[in-house]
Amino acid sequence: MTPEEIADLVHLRRARDLVDRDYAQPLDVPAMARSALMSPAHFSRKFRAAYGETPYSYLMTRRIERAKTLLRQGKSVSDTCVAVGCTSLGSFSSRFTEIVGVTPSQYRGRDHRDLEVVPSCVSMFATRPRRTPVAVLALPT
Repeated sequence: MTPEEIADLVHLRRARDLVDRDYAQPLDVPAMARSALMSPAHFSRKFRAAYGETPYSYLMTRRIERAKTLLRQGKSVSDTCVAVGCTSLGSFSSRFTEIVGVTPSQYRGRDHRDLEVVPSCVSMFATRPRRTPVAVLALPT
């Protein structure tokens, strides 16, 4: 690894730490790129290469991860939406459903008592939102 690549990774980590810390704040790719001392386009390419997802996707994953915790605690969907930094309830619900597989209301209504006996470090890993690839149907030729 070259010194430039190492420096880029340090800057990318700074931006990722910003997202992890300030996920509920109004963040966009240009703001993240500024924290990494890169242009938005260069930052997006480097971030995706380093972490396997786009900066915005990473931000939304963090927000959904926190939303799952708040919903398990019994918060309303609209309060959760605002608490995690989303401004549109419809977009939040759509993204939540896309990532988690059920609507926020359905997730909130589930029984989550089984997670109470699991250590928090294991629970965080096990409940982390994962993007699942959408199956592509092959059309007959």
